[in-house]
Amino acid sequence: MVVKQLKDDNFLLKCATPDQAKCPQFSFGSIQIPLYCFASQSLDDSGPFGRFSCIPDDEPSTLESLLLAQWEDRMWKGIYRYDVTTSEIKIIGGRRKFLAQLNEEWNMDHLSDPDENEVCWRGDSFIFNWVKHHEELLFCVASGEKAIPELIPTAPVPNASILVLSNVTPVEYGHVFLVPHGFTSISQFMDARSLEMVTRVAMEVNNRSFRVFYDCSMPSASLYFQACYFSNPLPVEVMPVVTLWDNGLGGTRICSLIDYPIKALLFESKSNVKVSVEVLAEICSCLQGKNIPYSFLISDCGKRIFLFPQMRASANSHALSSWECSGHFVFKSRNDFDQVTEEAMLERMGTASLDEPGFQVVKQLCCSIASKLAS
Repeated sequence: MVVKQLKDDNFLLKCATPDQAKCPQFSFGSIQIPLYCFASQSLDDSGPFGRFSCIPDDEPSTLESLLLAQWEDRMWKGIYRYDVTTSEIKIIGGRRKFLAQLNEEWNMDHLSDPDENEVCWRGDSFIFNWVKHHEELLFCVASGEKAIPELIPTAPVPNASILVLSNVTPVEYGHVFLVPHGFTSISQFMDARSLEMVTRVAMEVNNRSFRVFYDCSMPSASLYFQACYFSNPLPVEVMPVVTLWDNGLGGTRICSLIDYPIKALLFESKSNVKVSVEVLAEICSCLQGKNIPYSFLISDCGKRIFLFPQMRASANSHALSSWECSGHFVFKSRNDFDQVTEEAMLERMGTASLDEPGFQVVKQLCCSIASKLAS
């Protein structure tokens, strides 16, 4: 499928009301943008979201075609601050094969800085700077009512949807923010509904190179996920595991990673992802309630989710991002990039990792929640 580019640079601006267009920042209550609607099946149905679709690798899904068409359109228009495809990446020497990337212009706080970015939170609504950054809003994803997915070229932004925005300081190709909009829950906390939506995004993109990341490591005014493409497996994805819980049907299991420097759990679904999503959402809620930072990685088209509970930040340690937990480290200094060692990364990950007693509590809690939800 070919998705046409939006040729009008002022497309989003023209969708605004006259009052909105006069003001550089406003709540976008009535704009219209491309809307991708999922099929009506839920995660526990036997349709494409429940049993995983099998689109050949050389045939992009409709959602992936839309995502890449929009992202590359913004790349050609020059909204990104650098060409991320030219970033230098190397394997750090040692048996772990961690990845190091040199990106001297990267800014990890792009979305959360209201002075330099197109989007910030004021109350429960987005505020957009239309003069400088209206192009960074790519499209919207929402649940649908039809039996098959639907792409609507222009539509109002519905509630309970996911806004897809370009990251102008990308870590990798296709780097976007996935921002829940219009959910009834408190905006800064992840819930089962928003997790289900972004998991469906990963499943519908249907490309194993596409990963979704989430970090809950510091107070934030908004909830957002990140996603991008990594051409090769991340180090955490090839680690051996031991099974902690299995539903007995060969469909869902919870595992603990073996011999990995940061304590991690794997939620794996072979048939449908409903149990994994519900268990992960509840355990994350418990971690948030205890003020324990954590990150997770959605991998393998939604079939696998890696959870990384961490120690609270201290003078000697800081929380790691989800791609750092996964074994991919970004450096802004050429010297740091050239001098990085596996030993230094092991120490960095070890200081952030949850200690063994705390990890045992998390494992027991996960198994208890899974057993309750599966019964």
